[in-house]
Amino acid sequence: MATFDDSWSLDREIVLTKVYNHPREKVFAAWMDPAALAVWYGPAGLSIETHEADIRQGGRWHFDMVGAFEGKPQRFANLMEFIEIVPNERIVANYGTPDPQDPDRFRMTITFDSQGDGKTVLTLRQLHPNRERRQVVIGFGAVEYGLQTLEGLVRWLER
Repeated sequence: MATFDDSWSLDREIVLTKVYNHPREKVFAAWMDPAALAVWYGPAGLSIETHEADIRQGGRWHFDMVGAFEGKPQRFANLMEFIEIVPNERIVANYGTPDPQDPDRFRMTITFDSQGDGKTVLTLRQLHPNRERRQVVIGFGAVEYGLQTLEGLVRWLER
């Protein structure tokens, strides 16, 4: 299983940023609500089936992404373990599969910054176990799928 220390290496990092036309309290709340997450989270074409949702520091969100992917029905098991949650500011989680020995687990940090105009800048950082794994996930489209996820949040916020 991947371990994370206090170092943050750019050759292991993926960063996605999105500006939302909503206050950070509303954007943050969408990450804390399991029912909301099941609607907006994940790449286009995949839906969320939640098995467990204890979204708090020390809690876990165990879910599957399900749907047609690359032309065939797929099911992807996911697990987020919440390390730190600072309301309206930051979420830190380890993210991978439910396998406790998942060697590809990565650290995800999401920050919520208010702009003077009432908008929110969301920055999602992923720290992968090594540079090779970072290249693998970039290669299979993780950046594009991450951006699709952040766009799903736009649609949910504007409903």
